[in-house]
Order: sequence, then structure tokens, then C-alpha cells
Amino acid sequence: MSRYTGPSCKKCRKLSAKLFLKGAKCYSNCVMDKLASVKKGRGPRKPKLSEYGVRLYEKQKARIISGMTETPFANLFTKATKATGQTGEQFLKYLETRLDNIVKRAGFASSLRSARQLVLHGHIKVNDKVVNVPSYQVKIGDKVAIDAKLAAGVVVKQGMEETEKRGLRPSFLEYDSSKNTATLLRWPDRGESSYPVNDQLIVEHYSK
Repeated sequence: MSRYTGPSCKKCRKLSAKLFLKGAKCYSNCVMDKLASVKKGRGPRKPKLSEYGVRLYEKQKARIISGMTETPFANLFTKATKATGQTGEQFLKYLETRLDNIVKRAGFASSLRSARQLVLHGHIKVNDKVVNVPSYQVKIGDKVAIDAKLAAGVVVKQGMEETEKRGLRPSFLEYDSSKNTATLLRWPDRGESSYPVNDQLIVEHYSK
């Protein structure tokens, strides 16, 4: 499956929005903040969009943040339409509880791209079994752990420190620092989502 490997900041500039694709660097060295500063606080100019464009814009934001290509992203939305409850909320729940996203929210990685690499390289276990599929859906009660040797490394430590410093670890995860594990206690609420998007616009986009 193809995936984007170019500069992350290019995606933010294209959508004129901070997508936090580079982890800690997005807080300290963000190109969008620099552009806003140059324009004297006016922020990046957003082009005028049609109704279709507004919906597409919101869908693209969510897709780029997730790091997914269109086909698996659309398939996940289809899965959400068949689940009980509001489609938009179910869709965000599925995005939020993908294994790569849980690894990032737990603090094992500072960005989703780094989290995906940890998963693909077999450094992550779910219930004591190695899972190397980033799209794996974590369920309530699942315990996600990182390899002990890797947890002692500089990169992972920086991710954990940044997560704790900024209070980014959500309450639906129970983190055990002594064992380097994170357990999904419950499904995330809408307000706890790490996707700053309007899910209703995404639903409308795929409903057309």
C-alpha cells in the first residue's frame, strides 16, 4: 500500500491548518506559526470553498492526520456506518483506537508516523503478543506495551516526557510507568478525540 513520505509541513500549508504531524516540533518549530507571525497575526489565508469543498476539506484533514490513504479510510467509514450509534462519533472512535494512534496517545511516540514505525517493526505488543499492524483495532481491556529495551531509548523517553509535560495522555488510557503499558479502559468520548475535525461534515461528504 502506498503512503506519503514527503515533508509533513507541506500538508499543513496545503490545508492552512496545524495538523500536528511532527509531534513535539509542531509546538516549538511550526511553519504555520511562522507564517502567522509573518502575516502579523492574521494567520494563513484560506481559499473560499464551495459546500462540497468544505466537506472535502474536513475529510482530508482527518485522513492526513491519520496517515491513511483514501481506500482504507473510506472502508473504516463504511464500518462506522454499520455500527450502533451516530456514524460520526463511531468513526472518530475507530480512528482514535487504532493501534498506531493508541501508541502515540500513550506517549510511546511523539507523532503518528513514529508510532506506526514502532508497530511495523514489531516493537509493540497487545496482550503480550506482538502486533505489527498499525490499523489493528484496540478493544476495551487490551493492554498495549512497548519493548522494554526500546523504552529505555532516547527517542521513546522524549516522547513520554513530552506527553507528560503537555498533559496529552487521555483519561481513557491507564498508563503503568513501571511496566511501560497502557490499557484501554473505555471508549473515548467525542471531546477526547485527537482529531480536531467536524465529523458531521465528513459524514455528509461520504453521504453524497
